[in-house]
Amino acid sequence: MGACCTCHRVRQFDHQGNYRQHNIVHNINGDDKDNIHGEDDHGVVGKGDFGANIRLHGYSKFVSMYSQQGKKGINQDAMTVWENFGGDKGAFFCGVFDGHGPSGHKVAHYVRDLLPSKISSSLKESYEIRSTENDEESDQHPLFDAWKAAYLKSYKEMDEQLEREPSIESYSSGTTAVTLFKQEEHLFIGNLGDSRAIICTRDEKNQLISQQLTVDLKPHLPSEYERIKSCQGRVMAMEQEPNVYRVWMPDEDCPGLAMARAFGDFCLKDYGLISVPEVYYRKLTESDEFVVLATDGLWDVLSNDEVIRIVATTRKRSLAARTLVESAVRAWKYKYPRAKVDDCGVVCLFFKRQKPLLTKSMSEVTQLSFNHAELANDQNYPDITKTDDGLDTLLNYQVKEGDDQEIASGVQNGSDNGNKNSSTEHLHYRGQRRRSAMKFVYPEDQKIL
Repeated sequence: MGACCTCHRVRQFDHQGNYRQHNIVHNINGDDKDNIHGEDDHGVVGKGDFGANIRLHGYSKFVSMYSQQGKKGINQDAMTVWENFGGDKGAFFCGVFDGHGPSGHKVAHYVRDLLPSKISSSLKESYEIRSTENDEESDQHPLFDAWKAAYLKSYKEMDEQLEREPSIESYSSGTTAVTLFKQEEHLFIGNLGDSRAIICTRDEKNQLISQQLTVDLKPHLPSEYERIKSCQGRVMAMEQEPNVYRVWMPDEDCPGLAMARAFGDFCLKDYGLISVPEVYYRKLTESDEFVVLATDGLWDVLSNDEVIRIVATTRKRSLAARTLVESAVRAWKYKYPRAKVDDCGVVCLFFKRQKPLLTKSMSEVTQLSFNHAELANDQNYPDITKTDDGLDTLLNYQVKEGDDQEIASGVQNGSDNGNKNSSTEHLHYRGQRRRSAMKFVYPEDQKIL
């Protein structure tokens, strides 16, 4: 969660972390006399490595971006799109970053500004090395190994540089990162945390369907859980929110991070939290229409199918991301009436020039996808909808000291989150380093591994 940039003067760093300033190419008041790229480049804020156009908000023929602050405090979502990435015409780099913790917005912005440049430079290096080698690799994915190595190298350097940055508190703050690199028909995705990327494609009947490109890297996933446990970290859910598993330090009930991988959060890096991304490759076909990258504020309330239908039926492509965010905000209010709406950040990347994808009217889509009034009373939705949950870290919570009870060994039938008439009690860890009277639920007790 981080800020959607509205200023048009942003910092830029090269891959070594040296500061340099972007040229201003667009006026926030909409005055096109300073927009040297024309109307199509609404939101372009400057030049990146190898002449790439950097966009922090807005839209173009193939891009729609939008972010909105929730009700939990400062907007900690950040996003970026680099067009003509690496100097290659038509190549795109897209990234969405969901910050958490006291300085999560600063971490998200810092990674947003530096990571693309690192990846761009690493890709160039990998191409040069590859061009001097004559080894035979897989014909199906000839670039996968080079791209994977570039991504892993860049993410590692990014986390190391973040740890050394004195102006940003990253000991108990961090960010997710879901990034995408598109070059011709090749699509390469890197994921860190629980933000998500999906693609809209067509099935054999020419119907639009969604396919998830990434896995939400939550602490209770078997491989993530085993790694954290082997490093002496703890994975538990609070009794008040039994469906939200968090990472805790071995002997302290903090910070309660709701993801298994992230940039920053160095208090947990010795206890199983890592900054190594999961990487994915896809070769695009004529059936593929667009991809959506978004923070969990969107995915918590809208399904993958709902997301592609909303985008496909938005009349103006430039409004696709904003329409998604506004739909998510409405869904939050219906599904989680007692919860604080989360920040939402969305990037839509289209593969083709705009044409009608669906024939349904917006009124039909509104009734289908936006009206969640009936769903709010659906018993299939977890009782967690009645609580103020969903914070990525419990660092800023405050717990009411009560009876010292043993850690919960299970959850009652379906779990009613304890007292249905009260919202989640806040836990306060800032400066507090002792065990509290919290009750926990363990993944093995839920039998979800």
